[in-house]
Amino acid sequence: MRLGVFTPLLSKLPLADVLVKLKTFDIHTVELGTGNYPGNAHCDLGMLEDSAALDRFKGLIEEHGFKISALSCHGNPLHPDPAQSKAAQEINRKTILLAEKLGVTEIVDFSGCPGDSPQAKNPNWVTCPWPPEYLDVLAWQWDKVVTPYWVERAKFASDHGVRVAIEMHPGFVVYSPETLLRLRSIAGPAIGCNYDPSHMFWQGIDPIAAIRVLGDAIFHVHAKDTQMYSANLPKTGVLDTKPYTDERNRGWIFRTCGYGHGAEWWKEFVSTLRMFGYDNVLSIEHEDSLLSPEEGLTRAANFLNEIILKETPGAAWWI
Repeated sequence: MRLGVFTPLLSKLPLADVLVKLKTFDIHTVELGTGNYPGNAHCDLGMLEDSAALDRFKGLIEEHGFKISALSCHGNPLHPDPAQSKAAQEINRKTILLAEKLGVTEIVDFSGCPGDSPQAKNPNWVTCPWPPEYLDVLAWQWDKVVTPYWVERAKFASDHGVRVAIEMHPGFVVYSPETLLRLRSIAGPAIGCNYDPSHMFWQGIDPIAAIRVLGDAIFHVHAKDTQMYSANLPKTGVLDTKPYTDERNRGWIFRTCGYGHGAEWWKEFVSTLRMFGYDNVLSIEHEDSLLSPEEGLTRAANFLNEIILKETPGAAWWI
């Protein structure tokens, strides 16, 4: 297993400087955003139409001795606003094509969330089965919007030698292992997950136990932590809509790895991933509102490099 970085946290730096910086942490793997929510600071989809730019990009990556773990285009391809869904879908399509040209086998996206009808203007995330009209909305979403899009898109990805790693995220139709496996059963093995344990913690899902549920559906892994605040949870519950920067009053916030859970937890997480066949990248994602990107990257890299070293098969026996 190796450590990588999802580079939007360093979006103010050009890619060459990002690669130089990451090598100081003994990191040689990057996950690059191509548009939608992550932006495209380090990977421009315009390279699809510019072979010289594509060659320069490949040369830069190779010159610095890096590998790309995934191209990420987290968006809402099912948004009820046709302009927004079309834009997100087109970025997804181009990301698949660019991944093929780069020899990258995974892209990362969200499942998306439709509205409650063809006339809707905004997404409608259903979180409970009652009153009964909510189940009607959910059935319509999956039957009429989710299934047609993802069956077609999974086939398109597979035809180009690419797999789609869906990040399970509340607010979208795929937010849990159960909903991820539902989509995979519909769209086929080209659909799996980008596994971010931070999104499991605050839903009350044990991220290590969930690895056993997901198994070989795990295509890519984000390294991000969550800290729960028991003093606030009786008031807020886990469905807390306050801004992430209102840390004092939230029931939970995202943290840099090691600030929500310690080394013993992360060692077991890495070991269980390997036990169930995942031995790829842990891609650091920074969303800790209490630490700057520089602090978050430094502390996560130092923390996880130690974890991966101690959990790597064949490491020195005295470690």
